[in-house]
Amino acid sequence: MYTKDQAFQAPISPTRSSLAGTVIGLDIGGTKTHGVRFHNGQAVQETITGSANVQNVSRETARANLGELFRELGHSPVNRVCVGAGGIDTAHDADELSALIAPFVPEARITVVHDSRLLLAAGQVSTGVAVIAGTGSAAWGRNPRGDESRAGGWGYLLGDEGSGYWIGREAVRHSLRRMNQGHQPDPLTRALLSASDLTEPSQLIALFHSIGTGRRFWAQQARLVVAAAEAGHAPSRHILEQAGIDLAHLTSQTLSQLGISGPVILGGGLGMHVPRLQSAFRDALANKGITDVRPVTQDPVYGVTHLLSEPGSS
Repeated sequence: MYTKDQAFQAPISPTRSSLAGTVIGLDIGGTKTHGVRFHNGQAVQETITGSANVQNVSRETARANLGELFRELGHSPVNRVCVGAGGIDTAHDADELSALIAPFVPEARITVVHDSRLLLAAGQVSTGVAVIAGTGSAAWGRNPRGDESRAGGWGYLLGDEGSGYWIGREAVRHSLRRMNQGHQPDPLTRALLSASDLTEPSQLIALFHSIGTGRRFWAQQARLVVAAAEAGHAPSRHILEQAGIDLAHLTSQTLSQLGISGPVILGGGLGMHVPRLQSAFRDALANKGITDVRPVTQDPVYGVTHLLSEPGSS
């Protein structure tokens, strides 16, 4: 866990719970920032703004989105801010994000963790493996000895298998393969062309490489694959099933390195809401003897209450 703690004028008494007072929890994803204000451990206010992840938006945009979020949640008095975000791979990454947040809550102590760590806490467990299947993908875990391990989370240019971006890209690749084979556009290709305001599959090549579209745009097209699969489109079903298999590979690698068999907490927009991906993920893990798989039932930001209650978090 990488943390950035800053002095604040009204520290929580060591005899009180670490959740006493006001805590703001943030889950910073590739497309949105979800914030919740907790008072004495109870959620009292909630808001969603644009992404504040500088790997996906400019620092100016991230700062503006954070400003909007803290205007809605309130700047003070805030005792602690606990943040889960993608791309927190080093202490420097955590420091940079903390420095971006600090001006909005100058008296608060700020803790920054990788978003998969927050997801594990949302599953109400302290050990196991958390798997994110959202705009990006990653698996992170911890065993009872405190050892940590991670697989994936390299970003869309190097990996992110099973993520929304990966699924969107596979939809484009499917459409271009059909074009090269001389086939007419099928339901998935037609949906992709319509969503992109295009008329021919060949136009997808330039659009995919254009500055105007990026990770978020193609990740959002995963919804077209889900819809086509639900309508019976076999290639779309295969894409979702392969996503589940790839995520299971990241998971089993992490479990093996930690020497544990679970639990596995599955989250992210796709992980929480796409049954076909969930089923393929479960089946692939079951084939390896891993059966304790738990899709989260609450948004990861609510894991803040569990995370800050763990020993050593205060």
